[in-house]
Amino acid sequence: MPNPAPQSTALSQIPKGVWVLGFVSLLMDISSEMIHSLLPLFMVTVLGTSAFTVGLIEGLAESTALIVKVFSGTLSDYLGRRKGLAVFGYALGALTKPLFAIAPGVGLVVTARFLDRVGKGIRGAPRDALVADLTPPEIRGAAFGLRQSLDTVGAFTGPLLAVGLMLLWSNDFRAVFWVAVVPGLMAVALLLFGVKEPERPASTVRTNPIKRDNLRRLGAPYWTVVIIGAVFALARFSEAFLVLRAQQSGVALALVPLVMVAMNLVYSASAYPFGKLSDRMSHTTLLAWGLVVLVAADLVLAYNSHWTTMLAGVALWGIHMGMTQGLLATMVADTAPADLRGTAYGFFNLVSGVAMLVASGLAGWLWDSYGAAMTFQAGAVFATLALLGLGLGIRSRKGPEPTGR
Repeated sequence: MPNPAPQSTALSQIPKGVWVLGFVSLLMDISSEMIHSLLPLFMVTVLGTSAFTVGLIEGLAESTALIVKVFSGTLSDYLGRRKGLAVFGYALGALTKPLFAIAPGVGLVVTARFLDRVGKGIRGAPRDALVADLTPPEIRGAAFGLRQSLDTVGAFTGPLLAVGLMLLWSNDFRAVFWVAVVPGLMAVALLLFGVKEPERPASTVRTNPIKRDNLRRLGAPYWTVVIIGAVFALARFSEAFLVLRAQQSGVALALVPLVMVAMNLVYSASAYPFGKLSDRMSHTTLLAWGLVVLVAADLVLAYNSHWTTMLAGVALWGIHMGMTQGLLATMVADTAPADLRGTAYGFFNLVSGVAMLVASGLAGWLWDSYGAAMTFQAGAVFATLALLGLGLGIRSRKGPEPTGR
């Protein structure tokens, strides 16, 4: 069990660099979510793709981002520098946004989505490792929760802007996609000039992070976290299916992205409080409750497509995300050596990426073959199995608790 942290972890204790990284994430998420909240509708209603194709593209895109993190994380450990890779990743993401606006068919959309997620993969592991490098261990959960919360403010601001512009411009998808370029470029500039990377000790010896001796230093507690992360990815498929479920509720097409606003509003509001809570309670217990909430979300979304029911399910989905996503990042930092954090985040996201691809492909197939309700019912089954597996893991061992607390 972790030792209790001070009850009043003030936001002022969190380093300035973490705040700046949070606002960088906020701006990039505004840019990305302006596009991603509309993209499933754009592909289905404008380009004529199927739900299975949407699921496959989303799963491939997200898993690509997670897999690329292995290489960027390992490279950041080897170089002992993380900011440069993060800047490059954010810049690549910003520069792919115009491709969505000019795409004549699914081919260029897939290319743009792929390159955008490569950028996310390049920046993700170095950025998370940089947060851990900048933050004292005793407030690390709060720091990851804050960064995730600011990130998620962008994730609901983006769809809000998309809805307003869709209403203003009579459902002109491509015009909205052009506007999304601006906050992406602002994120790159803020990171470039606003974050100072901590100096690495001059005596540090540069070694290959993925050689056998180094990988052995990523011990059993870390690999347990990796397995838990993969199971969570299997239980939670792409959020594109929340958008498609909202379309079935009968609301105007321009208002459908509000489902992502609602989900991310709840996610943002809950991420920091749950991150702070994770500094003083059992991580495995909090993860278990997160799975319980995910089961409830899936069952509510499977029940029917009325907008009130759908919003209740989406809110539960957002609470689940707030409870678990920053926590999993904290657990990786707590169980990995400081000089291997980039590599640790990379492997964690590689395994989660494969699981996400499988889950999203299966969800799309179930949607096309048996309907939306079956998709969410299957999600509830996977989440229940994950909960049972987590319970068995707690019984067989104490579970991966944070170290050094």
